[in-house]
Amino acid sequence: MKVTLSFEQSQSSDVSIMVDALRASSTITLALNNFKKVIPCFTPEEGFELKNKLGGILAGERGGAKIEGFDIGNSPSKLNEFNSDEDTLILTTSNGTRILENMSGKVLVGSMINGRSTGKISSKLASNHIDVVMAGVKGEFAIEDFLASGEILFWICKNLKNYELSEYAKAAILASRDTELVEKAFLNSKSGKRLIELGYKKDVDFCLQKNITNNVAIYKNKELILYKD
Repeated sequence: MKVTLSFEQSQSSDVSIMVDALRASSTITLALNNFKKVIPCFTPEEGFELKNKLGGILAGERGGAKIEGFDIGNSPSKLNEFNSDEDTLILTTSNGTRILENMSGKVLVGSMINGRSTGKISSKLASNHIDVVMAGVKGEFAIEDFLASGEILFWICKNLKNYELSEYAKAAILASRDTELVEKAFLNSKSGKRLIELGYKKDVDFCLQKNITNNVAIYKNKELILYKD
C-alpha cells in the first residue's frame, strides 16, 4: 500500500483524506453528531442559495470570523452546543471546503479529534494508495495541518501490515509524536494566533484533542455524511 502526504491536491484516485486542522475538519466531524449531512459550498452566496433551496443551517467563516447573515461560524466548540431541528448543515470555509471539490475516489475528512478512526477506516477502504491532503491556508503551508496529518498517518500505519510510506509522511509522523510541541505549534501558528485574537482559543484547544470521537465523514455526491460499515 502506498501512503503519501500532499498539499492542496491529492495524488490518489483511491482514498484521500482532507485535513484542515483549524477548524473545518473538526467542525465537519462533530456536525455529524447532530446533522444527517454537511453540504460544503465554496462561497457565501452559494450558501445562501442552498439554504433558500434546501433549508438547513448556514455555517462558515472568512478570515476566521463568522460570515454576516450566517447562523453560526466555523466553530466546533460552539457547534457542539448548537441546537436545531434541521438535519442539514451548509458549510463554507476559507480552506477545507475549497479543496474537497477537486478530490476524487473515496474522500474522508480527518483531524486530531478522529485521527485513530480515520486511520482505521481509510486502511479498510483503500486498495493501493492512501493520500493525506493538507488544506493549508490561502495556498500556504500550515503547520497544524502537517501535525494533524502526522497523527492520522500514524494510525494508518498501525492498521496496515505492508505499506510504502513517503519521506514527507514519515516526517509528519515524527513531528506529531511530541504532544507538548504539537500544542505549542498549534497555539503559535498563524491560524492559531488569528483565532485566539478573534476570541476562539477554545476552538484551538478543542482541535488539539486526540481521538475524542469515532465519527469519520465521507464525501459522496457533493455531500459529507457519516461513514458506516
